[in-house]
Amino acid sequence: MRAMLRHLLAALALIAPCAAVAAPPPATVVIAFDSESSRSLIVEGLANKETGRPVEANDPVRIASISKLIMALTALRLVDEGKVDLHRDVSDYLGWKLRSPLHPDAPVTLAHLLSHRAGLSDKAGYVIPLGESLEAKLADPAAWRDTGPSGEPAFEYANLGSPLVATALEAASGERYDRLVERLVFAPLAVKACINWIGCGADMQARAVTLYRDTGEVAKDGPADLPPNCTIPVAEGQACDLENYVPGTNASIFSPQGGIRIGMLDLAKIGQAFDEDRAFFSDRAKQGFDLAWNTSFHPGQEFFCIYALHLQIIDSPQALWANAEQPKPATCRDELFGDGEARVGHSGEAYGLQSGLWFDLGTGRGFAYFTTEVPPPAGGEDTGGFTAREKALMARAQAMVADAD
Repeated sequence: MRAMLRHLLAALALIAPCAAVAAPPPATVVIAFDSESSRSLIVEGLANKETGRPVEANDPVRIASISKLIMALTALRLVDEGKVDLHRDVSDYLGWKLRSPLHPDAPVTLAHLLSHRAGLSDKAGYVIPLGESLEAKLADPAAWRDTGPSGEPAFEYANLGSPLVATALEAASGERYDRLVERLVFAPLAVKACINWIGCGADMQARAVTLYRDTGEVAKDGPADLPPNCTIPVAEGQACDLENYVPGTNASIFSPQGGIRIGMLDLAKIGQAFDEDRAFFSDRAKQGFDLAWNTSFHPGQEFFCIYALHLQIIDSPQALWANAEQPKPATCRDELFGDGEARVGHSGEAYGLQSGLWFDLGTGRGFAYFTTEVPPPAGGEDTGGFTAREKALMARAQAMVADAD
């Protein structure tokens, strides 16, 4: 009997430590940066639960809608090259007439599309696989909403505008969208990143951050979503092959609304590009921003209260709204940092991930971050808004910066 008791106690001694080990936190990375440098603040959790590999500071992750900000930078660089005009009828680039069936005489421009003011709707869907027609998708009445001609409708976030913009940029330049972004944004800023894993070598694929939902299931970028498997949307019966893809026909296959994979140290370089001394933007591009900001205030929005050319201002103070000759509406809930400092950038939300790139144009200081296993918001993915976890993460990061200062 005593021997059995000794064996039982020994077994319990082995089990108890295991039971006390807490599960690892969700994969999370926060980088702080200024105009000259960047540093890791928070790096925790597992990049892949199956292998047990810890996440590292610059592991590539799908940043969701922050990809739209990078698309806008690509467009502005093409403006610098004289290949596109933000205010020209986008039909001139597409090679077919783009019009809302509700307003057939109103041209749609890149500025309208980049600012979510074209009257588009995501009700028809916004993923057009290889082998299907972008033109046919836009002919569907469900792709439009009846709120006025392009440029006049109130702001409404629509992912469908991104395939249109990316396709127009391809048509104007003759280059594939992924290669355009590489040439005009990634390479000049010494950024290692890619779109839908196209162009990311085996070393980056090996460091991919797998996205998990709050339930624990794989949501994106598990082994099935990585090369050599197909990484682009493809119509049934269509080969997963870009060899014969014609630029300017359907850039939706590059997921311009959210498909960029990039590490947070590299994402911080995107924020640093906005520093005036770096001269990444020409005066011509800056004029494009200035024109867009004249129509950037959206009083009816709860989250995207100030937004234009895929740049958002958050934590917007009352003084900023005074410049627009209107009070900040009580419905606007764009607070993330809560320190009274307005910041510019973009958020991302999809597949259990929330991400952000936010910086102060005055000081150049900012944060690039992502966190995973986030429960979906009540309104569903891609609705925008900051969660309690995201706010707590930024409060933690701010405290770390304050302690270091």
